[in-house]
Amino acid sequence: MIKVSGTEGYAEEAEALIRQWRGMSFAERHAPVLHLLPRGPSRILDVGSGIGTDAAAFAAMGHTVVAVEPVDELRTAAINMHRCSRVEWIDDSLPDLRTLRARQETFDVVMLTAVWMHLDEEERRRAMTHVSALIKDHGLLVVSLRHGPVPEGRRMFDVSAQETIQLARMCGLETALQLVVPSVQPGNKSAGVMWTRLAFEKRLPQSTLGG
Repeated sequence: MIKVSGTEGYAEEAEALIRQWRGMSFAERHAPVLHLLPRGPSRILDVGSGIGTDAAAFAAMGHTVVAVEPVDELRTAAINMHRCSRVEWIDDSLPDLRTLRARQETFDVVMLTAVWMHLDEEERRRAMTHVSALIKDHGLLVVSLRHGPVPEGRRMFDVSAQETIQLARMCGLETALQLVVPSVQPGNKSAGVMWTRLAFEKRLPQSTLGG
């Protein structure tokens, strides 16, 4: 049974995905944005944390991490692989992040890696409003947008950088980075999958999107 819209296919393919993702390098995948991340200990929110590779890497750098993952199979694997006191694992999901928002916390960095394309247009509007409220003043939002063939059984949308930048701007987030890079996964790379990497800084007074 699908618990969260957008997670279609992930529970069913969890074992194969875990094997595939365990071989991915944090440094390679995030090379385009590493220079923007804070050097000193910070609070980082990783939404759609999967098997926890990024969360564990951030913790190893000295950061405190809240890792959000709605797929039980992936979150359980993450907990078993990365037993670290600097990472808190939470069952929650976009677009509303109800559990997390109820805690009324804010973060220096929010990571949305390979998750934004799972939301439809209305969900993206809601999500940007909620996510922006979780970012501290002068904090950072990092987003990746997937472009290319959609794996069978998955729910994905081809989201433009222009739309994402506009939504972010309406929520007081100013663009700090925009570039397009090929996938680092061999299979996706050979299939022509590309990623737009975006980063935003919270500099302006937040305005709501309405509705």
